[in-house]
Amino acid sequence: MAFWKCVTRITVEPVDTKESLRADPALVDRHGMAPSQIVLDVRVEAHEAALFYIDGVFIARLGPGRHAYWQVSRKVEIRKFDLRLRPLEITAQEILTKDRIGLRVTLTAFWRIVDPEKVAAGAEDIDNHIYRLVQFAIREAVETRTLDKILIARSAIDAEVRAYLVSRAPELGVEIGELGVKDVILPGDVRELLNKVVEAERIARANLIRRQEETAATRSLLNTARLMENNPLLLRLKELEALEKLVEKVGRVDLYAGRGAAGFEGLLKDLFRFEKGEDGAGASKDGGG
Repeated sequence: MAFWKCVTRITVEPVDTKESLRADPALVDRHGMAPSQIVLDVRVEAHEAALFYIDGVFIARLGPGRHAYWQVSRKVEIRKFDLRLRPLEITAQEILTKDRIGLRVTLTAFWRIVDPEKVAAGAEDIDNHIYRLVQFAIREAVETRTLDKILIARSAIDAEVRAYLVSRAPELGVEIGELGVKDVILPGDVRELLNKVVEAERIARANLIRRQEETAATRSLLNTARLMENNPLLLRLKELEALEKLVEKVGRVDLYAGRGAAGFEGLLKDLFRFEKGEDGAGASKDGGG
């Protein structure tokens, strides 16, 4: 090599890229070589895992930090994977139940990568692969149940879908977290029919409760009548109670104490009084009899 030295000072720093695979980050920054076709410079965050490949062969798993490698005469590749928990939203899809009713189900699942090597060696698109697995699991759970069982036991569908995914997760290098059905969307005519059924059941339940209350009230009246039949004093007390309730609604009571009128005292005496019969026993008499 030949360089002109008449204008600036030139320093040559030789680097053997064949023998040295890892590049010094300080050297890369000093000469501004990253990013370029010569150096592969990658930063791995704390929540990430990186797999290091040379010419398509897996070499090692890289931890968090900065990693720089020479790409001269070799193909260097670093694949990064996010290890954090991530949600997966399953949009509504049309499914026929066992009793041939079409409905749509939406579901939310949480999952994360636990083995990046298996993920890299397995599905090309792990997100789309898990999405398809969840769809298959939902379809299998819904098609084997009637609409009534689906509406009553949604938790059973959650458990079945989760079991389906958990059994296949280890071979994919992932872990399944929380999972649950968000909505079961029914066709308009089926929803309207179910609303009518629910309303009819509510009315029938209300009628049953009303009849039970009426029966209990009638039974109570019958028991009271039997008691008053053999007890005139109790009958008179009930009359006084009825009179008391009637008086509560009266805003004004006028009493005349003139000639021939006994006033309030006479009114009370006429309402009820005790007299002795011929046999000396006590007897009750009302003002009218």
